[in-house]
Amino acid sequence: MKMYMISLGCAKNQVDSEMIVGFMQQDKENILVDNPEDADLLMVNTCAFIESAREEAINTILDLASYKKRDSKLVVLGCLSQRYKDELIDELPEVDLFISIKDYDRIAELLNGLFNKTIFSSTSHLSHLRRTYKTPPYMRYIRISDGCLNRCAFCAIPLIRGLLKSRTIEDIKSEVKQAVDEGVYEINLISQDTTKYGWDLYKKLALVDLLKELVSIEGNFKIRLLYLYPDIVTDELIDFIKNNPKVMPYFDIPLQHSEDKILKLMKRRGMRDFLVELIAKIRKEIPNAIFRTTMIVGFPQETEEDVDSLIEFMKETKFDRLGAFTYSPEEGTLGATYDGQIAEDVKQERYNRVMEAQFYISLEQNRKQIGRILDVMIEDYDDESYMYTGRSYGFAPDDIDGAIYVAAKEELKPGDVCKVKILDADSYTLTGEQIEKN
Repeated sequence: MKMYMISLGCAKNQVDSEMIVGFMQQDKENILVDNPEDADLLMVNTCAFIESAREEAINTILDLASYKKRDSKLVVLGCLSQRYKDELIDELPEVDLFISIKDYDRIAELLNGLFNKTIFSSTSHLSHLRRTYKTPPYMRYIRISDGCLNRCAFCAIPLIRGLLKSRTIEDIKSEVKQAVDEGVYEINLISQDTTKYGWDLYKKLALVDLLKELVSIEGNFKIRLLYLYPDIVTDELIDFIKNNPKVMPYFDIPLQHSEDKILKLMKRRGMRDFLVELIAKIRKEIPNAIFRTTMIVGFPQETEEDVDSLIEFMKETKFDRLGAFTYSPEEGTLGATYDGQIAEDVKQERYNRVMEAQFYISLEQNRKQIGRILDVMIEDYDDESYMYTGRSYGFAPDDIDGAIYVAAKEELKPGDVCKVKILDADSYTLTGEQIEKN
């Protein structure tokens, strides 16, 4: 069978897609194709986090439906199926099967039923150790848990993904060792709340315990932590990152806002003073730390004064990278029930103000990198500048944070790591020269 898969949304969704395709490809007759016109089975793994993600999912489904042949099937998986399956069955007759996240353990049974014959082994199951990777061979996403124990007023993820479900330390270590043995240099640990890892399994915060096991693996690799909830970025975690060079000093801490009134409405823990102190403490302990965060603007009852204060907070804390979203009221969340909903044009204006302020903050922070010598992992060659592009520890994958342009002394290939002296900077990129050959 020829299969075609589109994966939308976050890296956690991508991991699901890689496991699903890896499961299907246990039978060598099932192959992944690059062109939907060639596929017998068309699949979309969807995101439903906010309204714009749902719109993208619907548009992608309809686009793929145009490639259906007489005997081909269109299957929709992921968060959209999990949350809106019953409504979508009537609204999207082009779709032959919706598979909810909770039904992934029945995926063979459901697909065999769709085609009315045995195509996939029903005795096997999805496995993190058996994935068909879409990431480059030098980097990988490793999901350490799924679901979330937080109940933020803006977020529907717990309604979609459920409560926290951590993988065992042994299982994760096996996957990371497999990746390192295959030559992977950059390990990105992901979850909905990475800092809460292990709370369900071990009845304690077990992220440091996990990291101790991972850094004991032999090999040349680095670990990046993504999605750290601020109130449990513990002193123990900060100290471990400070003293373990295999863990990148990259702090991805989504704050969502700075103002106590809004944070309380959002049901977030950790108020403004705590957040300022946390960032200052990390910078004192790890002066070369890079910080990233996300903010939500236009949350119910937010005022212009709140946005002014948010921008002042940004100027005080100086996050190296910051992304923002306009608030999207999600069905079933507390925030959608609040009075004081904000008009869309006002949300957009506030978003523009926040991102304009961050443009200059990122520029200031990036200019501090001039003169530094960084280990840069090469990813591509830019034909326009005649330079290679890559990332250091301060740049997360998938174009989230930008890139480093490198004038090389030799021909390089993706995955090569070289020392680069930074010579110039703008808000989203650094430029430097390779100072020694590999």
